Amino acid sequence: MRVILNIIWLIFGGLWLAIGYFAAGIICCILIITIPFGIASFRIGVYALWPFGKTIVDKPTSGAAAIIGNVIWLIVAGIWLAIAHIVSAIAMAITIIGIPLAVANLKMVPISLMPLGKDIVDS
Repeated sequence: MRVILNIIWLIFGGLWLAIGYFAAGIICCILIITIPFGIASFRIGVYALWPFGKTIVDKPTSGAAAIIGNVIWLIVAGIWLAIAHIVSAIAMAITIIGIPLAVANLKMVPISLMPLGKDIVDS
């Protein structure tokens, strides 16, 4: 069932969301200071391609730097990516088949707002 949901996700929105994350990652890596944001963006972009069967957990080793970085990320790219997830979730929730996809989109909003200090693991 996860494979079917992932394929439907990829076709109906996951590819465009992942492209958004990869674009944000490239922009962040071009600017030398924001390379950690770029790495986090690429990690979330891969998660946005194939989200079913994975979950988000807190990293126990993250500290004050992750909090400061998350505030900067929120201002630079987090708001726009979260809005993309919410708009995509509303569009997917119109059909019955799209409801699990909308739930997955809403599940990704917190990590799109605050990616540092989080890890994506298989569930």
